[in-house]
Amino acid sequence: MRKRDYMADMGGQFALGLMGNLVGQLTYFYTDKVGLAVGGVGLMMLISKVVDALTDIWVGNIIDHSKGGNRKYYKWMIRMAVPLSIVIILMFTVPIQAGQIPALIYVMVTNILLTAVCGTLIGTPFSAVMVVRTNSQSERENMGVFRAVGSYGAGMMIAIATIPVTNILGGTQNAWIKYGVVIALLVLLLLLICYNNGRKAEFVEDSAKAAQEEEEAVPLKEAVRLLFKNKYWVIVLSFNIITQITNTISGTSGAYYCKWIFGNDNLVALMGAFGMLATVAGFLLSKPIISKMGVKKTVNIGLLGAAFTAAVRCAVPANMGVYFIVGLIGSFVQIPLMCLYGVLLAMAVDYNEYKYDKKLVAVSSGAIGIGNKIGGGIASVILSAFLAIGAYDATLQVATASMRYAIYGFSNYLPLVTNLVMYFVFRGFDLEKKLPQIQAELAERRAKKADGKEI
Repeated sequence: MRKRDYMADMGGQFALGLMGNLVGQLTYFYTDKVGLAVGGVGLMMLISKVVDALTDIWVGNIIDHSKGGNRKYYKWMIRMAVPLSIVIILMFTVPIQAGQIPALIYVMVTNILLTAVCGTLIGTPFSAVMVVRTNSQSERENMGVFRAVGSYGAGMMIAIATIPVTNILGGTQNAWIKYGVVIALLVLLLLLICYNNGRKAEFVEDSAKAAQEEEEAVPLKEAVRLLFKNKYWVIVLSFNIITQITNTISGTSGAYYCKWIFGNDNLVALMGAFGMLATVAGFLLSKPIISKMGVKKTVNIGLLGAAFTAAVRCAVPANMGVYFIVGLIGSFVQIPLMCLYGVLLAMAVDYNEYKYDKKLVAVSSGAIGIGNKIGGGIASVILSAFLAIGAYDATLQVATASMRYAIYGFSNYLPLVTNLVMYFVFRGFDLEKKLPQIQAELAERRAKKADGKEI
């Protein structure tokens, strides 16, 4: 792995992060800028996320059955880069003049096209790249750090820029459309750079001069059965679902919190700018922290730290200073955790090969996509449910008591619960200690296969 490989890979993750975090802003856009009913938005987002989640393993199986060696994973990026950029723009051209029902159907269709089709056909093979690009645990961790920088950087950009920029442009739907065009062009540029670097990259099989044989494709039904027998893959899937619920709601809740609790939605930019300080510190220290503490301890500290900051917000919900300070702490403790998403997946894929003699790379990579999409869908439903129960009314000048408690519920209490749940789920992930022995045995198997010997 060269420096430019890490940078190009980070750019690809940044592009996908822009798309994902932009989706996280859509509930606010649909309700407060377009004027769609909260309940209808929640239902359409749920349907789109269910469809989206169902496509990941299916798409992964298609990719596993396709030809082209390890470079086939990058080919999907170039095929879908332009369609993805077009759909990003279409997300904001909601035809509200046609009425609520047509507009809601439009919301559902464009969300499905964005995430279930274009996003999945890029994101699933991109997740698989970390597994096939290198066998080095250290390089995988480095890739994880760079990808986390890209993902979190995209989140920070969307959080800091979206509300102020669209307000400067007029705060209307047209302002959001213009903003969407800029984001779409940036996504396209980053994906093209990532693809161009990836198509020329040197893979581990290239440097080892190993036989470039396509792994025998496994039927989808059998692949799914094997995945769910791998408890580590199931834990990674659960990990992604639960953390995505928290991340999606966190990305959206800031606008509601600043607008209705603190009285100015432009404070989102200030909050994001402060968060950037903790983010930079977190990324600078992530590699040393992970190297010193190991994967499991790093994840546990991140989850417990996030739960603690949520608990503080529960105790002091309306204090702006406390809100900003615990936000800084929460950002810092979760950065090393974010660097390990791909690493955990790669470990689960290694276990597939060890246990079943099949990597199931692209299908396994669906754990990230499925987790993100199911988690995002559940988050949209939860968010809509809280708003509906709180009798949310975007036309009011001041929040009612029920609206304030609804915002406290999904911003403070929900992250507390989800992070504690994930902490207990992750206690079963003991693969880190077993991995050196597993990789040694896998290396021996591969060497025997390369020599044409039977195992």
